[in-house]
Amino acid sequence: MTFEIAATPEDAIDRLEALYDAGCQALRDDLQRFFDTHVPPTAEERARYRYPVLRVTYTHANALPLSAPTTWRGFAKFPAPGIYSTTVTQPAEFRAYLLDQLRLLVEEYGATIETGVSQQEIPYPYALDGGDELARGKATAVELARYFPTPLLSLVGDEIADGTFDFVDGEPRPLSLFDAVRIDFSLRRLVHYTGTDWRDMQPWVLLTNYHRYVDQFVRLGLAEVLAGTADALAVPGGGRIGKGDIDDGTAERVMAAPWHRFQMPAYHLIRKNGEGITLVNIGVGPSNAKNITDHLAVLRPNCWLMVGHCGGLRQEQVIGDYVLAHAYLRQDHILDELVPPDIPIPALAEIQVALQEAAAEITGEKGERLKRRLRTGTVVTQDDRNWELQWTKERRRINQSRAVAVDMESGTIAAQGYRLRVPYGTLLCVSDKPLHGEIKLPGAANAFYERAVGEHLKIGLRALSKLNEAGATIHSRKLRSFDEPPFR
Repeated sequence: MTFEIAATPEDAIDRLEALYDAGCQALRDDLQRFFDTHVPPTAEERARYRYPVLRVTYTHANALPLSAPTTWRGFAKFPAPGIYSTTVTQPAEFRAYLLDQLRLLVEEYGATIETGVSQQEIPYPYALDGGDELARGKATAVELARYFPTPLLSLVGDEIADGTFDFVDGEPRPLSLFDAVRIDFSLRRLVHYTGTDWRDMQPWVLLTNYHRYVDQFVRLGLAEVLAGTADALAVPGGGRIGKGDIDDGTAERVMAAPWHRFQMPAYHLIRKNGEGITLVNIGVGPSNAKNITDHLAVLRPNCWLMVGHCGGLRQEQVIGDYVLAHAYLRQDHILDELVPPDIPIPALAEIQVALQEAAAEITGEKGERLKRRLRTGTVVTQDDRNWELQWTKERRRINQSRAVAVDMESGTIAAQGYRLRVPYGTLLCVSDKPLHGEIKLPGAANAFYERAVGEHLKIGLRALSKLNEAGATIHSRKLRSFDEPPFR
């Protein structure tokens, strides 16, 4: 493998873009030739379909100054001298992210950057934007797999993020949590599940378990677009609504659109300078929560917040009160092998403060009045929606944990944030009190929704704005392992 030293981080990204574009274009050209003539690529032609590789070298000898730098930052730092590398996909789209890391590694560590072509093949579906090119009936998937690289699950994994990666003497260490093929795998899944282009995903993410939050988000988003504080609202099915597209019926048309064709529809409020917000309706349950966060994580969002409904477990709670989770009793079971339940999931101070301050601003309540409305405590996350039917079993666990609320997603989302190094937080709204006779009934639920959803969503949006104003401090060191890859 031949590497070329880059004079600057910008030069490195330029070459990664050129190498990636050349590999994808060669693959597309040969696919088109195969569709037209059934002439397969030669071994030499297939060797062109490779991801570029980024390699960064750090030694104490080239450190600036001539000693190991010390930084309190939670990213862009080397755990030890050595060579670090990763394959790269979509370098043009990830340019800002890559530059954020590389500039600091060069400035503070005097790192050397090199680029080259890897041995990792680009699977042919990942070189085709829509995938509809294969629907023309000119070749079957079986035929294509004979001659072109296909996605291989054996090459897709989270060994680096999960700390199960085997370090081999003489081989480079991982530069990032995810390599190119893992990222491409998730980018396509995001399109499938959310019904939107992955490029529209914004760095600040809200996750919810009720579509009524979407309705409020659409109204607030369109108002921002009209006011000129946002550029557009992207919606499932490929719609993109700019200022000139809005009239009195726009919100109703968006809400009536076939969002239900997608399992976890997403809506993106696109703003300038990385300040945009994505809302994903993940539905109900820990499986969905893990699924979407597995894929969102490859985009390295600034954070994700859960804003949904919960059952209140304390007598003094009132329907419409809020729960700010500071701990989780994880009974979701879906992550037990990856993040065992005895591993604590810490609350992140910056996010806790932002959510509490946002609640005070939006509700107008402070001091004791805010404490009565906003309760901090442990949230139980269940994988069984009918956990109440096992009350004699659950009663003791709830008492032991001092839990104040129960839901089916928050603990999973927090554990995924911890596992995949994405800052996380949870603000839930009490929609029923199953232990105290206040269960969800259609009439009461509708009244609650009308009153509470709008305020709750505004608190989440305000919290994200406050976190955005705080800048990079949100990338908590609590989420990093002792032998963490340099990239965030």
